[in-house]
Amino acid sequence: MKSVIIIRHAKSSWDVHTLSDFDRPLNEKGTKEAVTMAQKLIDKKIVVDAFISSPAKRAITTAKYFANAYNIAEENIIQIKELYNASVETLYNVIANTSNKYNNIALFSHNPGITYFVNELTETQIDEMPTCGVFAIKATCKNWEDFSSAKKTFWFFHSPKKAIL
Repeated sequence: MKSVIIIRHAKSSWDVHTLSDFDRPLNEKGTKEAVTMAQKLIDKKIVVDAFISSPAKRAITTAKYFANAYNIAEENIIQIKELYNASVETLYNVIANTSNKYNNIALFSHNPGITYFVNELTETQIDEMPTCGVFAIKATCKNWEDFSSAKKTFWFFHSPKKAIL
């Protein structure tokens, strides 16, 4: 059994219009959301073996808040450039190429791809993955390369405003 915790980056800032989309930081609300949502996972005693993130500033910063809550060094966050504006196919490929030494991964990425992806996994549907939304599933596979064809079961969904258990 493997589990994937899919997390959209927290709320980002649009204050500096000269920054590229890739370089936009979290705003104050986003920082608070990331801290709160990471603590919710800790409170639920959710195990995470690996943190895998887009290197875009808002995504990697969100991942750092989660890793810090788990006492995982920031340098242990796996950054994969393809997770920036990833398609559904790319998200499947990233998971398929994850080391099998990890059983429970947290994946940090962006919309719209992340919404399309979570809606393809199970019958539980989300209109739009909100910022710092956390959608978790369990997959009946022993190897990540079998993830796409494995039976997947909805585990939980949390956002800063809503939860589905």
